[in-house]
Amino acid sequence: MRHHFIAAMALGWLPLAAHASCPIPGQWWQSQHAVANSAVLAQAIQHQVVLLGEQHDAIDHHRWQLHTLAGLYALRDDMVIGLEMLPREAQPVLDDWVAGLLSEEALLEQSGWEENWGFDADLYLPILHFARVQQIPLIALNITPELRQRLARDGFSSVPADQRHHIPAPLPPSAGYEMRLKDVFDQHAMDDDDPAMLKRFLQAQLSWDVAMAEGLANAAVEGKLAVGLMGLGHVIYHDGVPHQLDGLGVDHTFSLLPWSTETCEPPDPALADAVFVLPAAE
Repeated sequence: MRHHFIAAMALGWLPLAAHASCPIPGQWWQSQHAVANSAVLAQAIQHQVVLLGEQHDAIDHHRWQLHTLAGLYALRDDMVIGLEMLPREAQPVLDDWVAGLLSEEALLEQSGWEENWGFDADLYLPILHFARVQQIPLIALNITPELRQRLARDGFSSVPADQRHHIPAPLPPSAGYEMRLKDVFDQHAMDDDDPAMLKRFLQAQLSWDVAMAEGLANAAVEGKLAVGLMGLGHVIYHDGVPHQLDGLGVDHTFSLLPWSTETCEPPDPALADAVFVLPAAE
């Protein structure tokens, strides 16, 4: 028994005598065990890319992202933060923001925040201020909806490389990811019998994933710890962006998710490399 206890502590697992077997807020869970915060962050910084998922309108998710970013930055000075929220065209604006040249109002106006993203900027501004105070580069990972639809309609080979930011064609999706995307399509599509519409939808999502993966991979190649902020759907089950990063030769990706529940059931260990337990959503 003593050997099992020592082995668990070496992995960062917390003894259940000190922590309830049910997930409780403030805990990291990994492989169906509560894990020490320091252990998770120590694992994360050994990777090239760390992904922090979010539900876009959940303020607790963005607070968790900020706290996790601060913990990672305390361990790795060479960090960059990638944002799903803005397309590549907004990169000069992000550079000016980090350099202290823009007000909040100018940042949001010049980046086209409302048009490009639409979710309340107040949810993200604490993170953007953290990057500016610490002089951490911000990277615009996304592409415009127009380019995404063009790639889905015409194919990557039909769009000149300079017009697609030299983003390569995506890997095919896993069977599980394709099924989840099809479920999303079925919930919103007006013509479920049109296979061409479904194909374009799938290709648009894959274009979205590979664009973000390529932006993070470029930072990782430079030896930076590239931390990406993006929707949960691009991260869970290591599909989406992690899958496309594999195709780009980045095989050291660490996915972290916020998670909450009103039951005692632990999180599915296949969801991510680790999940952080938040209070149940109001």
